[in-house]
Amino acid sequence: MITIIDYGMGNLASVINAVRRFGKDVQISSDPISIVNADKLILPGVGAFKDAYYEIERRGLRESIMEFIGSGRVFLGICLGLQLIFTKSYEDGEHKGFNIIKGDVVPFSAGKGLKVPHMGWNGLAQRAQTKSGDCPLLHGVPDNSPMYFVHSYYVVPEDKSVVAATTEYGTSFCSMIHKDNIYAVQFHPEKSQTQGLRIIENFVRL
Repeated sequence: MITIIDYGMGNLASVINAVRRFGKDVQISSDPISIVNADKLILPGVGAFKDAYYEIERRGLRESIMEFIGSGRVFLGICLGLQLIFTKSYEDGEHKGFNIIKGDVVPFSAGKGLKVPHMGWNGLAQRAQTKSGDCPLLHGVPDNSPMYFVHSYYVVPEDKSVVAATTEYGTSFCSMIHKDNIYAVQFHPEKSQTQGLRIIENFVRL
């Protein structure tokens, strides 16, 4: 069973519809037991980092997510779901994250004619190899394929070898990571048409 976590801040309908294109065995859940027992887990999210972390804690889901990831089963974070697994965020102050991937979540600088939030289509420049080898979620996805982004903050991993892809928007930022059983993306693959859906399909087929 692929479980999509519901903590009140995810774009759940588009994510589950994308996953169902490639597999019927999927559910949305806010139950800690269902999360721990999932075969694969997706943490989506839109909105503020602090509010998302609070909701996950309030619903008793953080420990279940941590236990699932620690088990070695496949995890996918989308947008805010990428940021939450990092050490801390500087969105509206300094706030702790799950600290699964060491690093910070930092803001874009609204300069050089850039609009913040970063909203729209930008290319995904694939890294040749991450610490865990070639990223299987990118199999069959052409380099520099456009993906759909909506965010004002981006992640800065301490260990650059976890970076699976980068994107240019005023600066070159990490837009995808892969480490062991952990995959996470800053963009929205469920909204990124053919190549985004290929990433979802690759995840389902893992």
